Amino acid sequence: MSKSTLHASSTPIHIGISDDDRAKVAEQLSHLLADTYTLYLTTHNFHWNVTGPMFNTLHLMFMDQYTELWNAVDPIAERIRALGFSVPGSYHGFSSRSSLADVPAQPPKAQEMIAILVKGHEAVAKTARAVFTVADEVNDQPTADLMTQRLDIHEKTAWMLRSLLEG
Repeated sequence: MSKSTLHASSTPIHIGISDDDRAKVAEQLSHLLADTYTLYLTTHNFHWNVTGPMFNTLHLMFMDQYTELWNAVDPIAERIRALGFSVPGSYHGFSSRSSLADVPAQPPKAQEMIAILVKGHEAVAKTARAVFTVADEVNDQPTADLMTQRLDIHEKTAWMLRSLLEG
């Protein structure tokens, strides 16, 4: 397995999914966790740094979005643990697994913030879809169910943010 492989529990787990299949799902979930945490940090940064005529609207919207993302990281991490693997929890561990770029060094204008968040939510949806595929292949219904929930949230959030860019 790759260098980023998670550490397995030393206690045998017998939940009807093989050790190798649980490892595949846990590794995919670690990528989703990294993407979710990276998007959380970006959204929180934008909440702090947004300016302009849409300040109040975006400030509140970003707060709702980063709160939802913050609440999402725990169920993802707990699913990795339930599968018997350790959870990455460092900036290095997340940055090496995330498909999202770090937040820009200089805060962009509000419209660019929105565009960055659209791309971020779409990227996390792609990651969740990849996790769903692996979970479905190995008959891991709890992970598949979690991915369905995450997909709904990220696709809906991307749509709402895209709506702000039209006009």
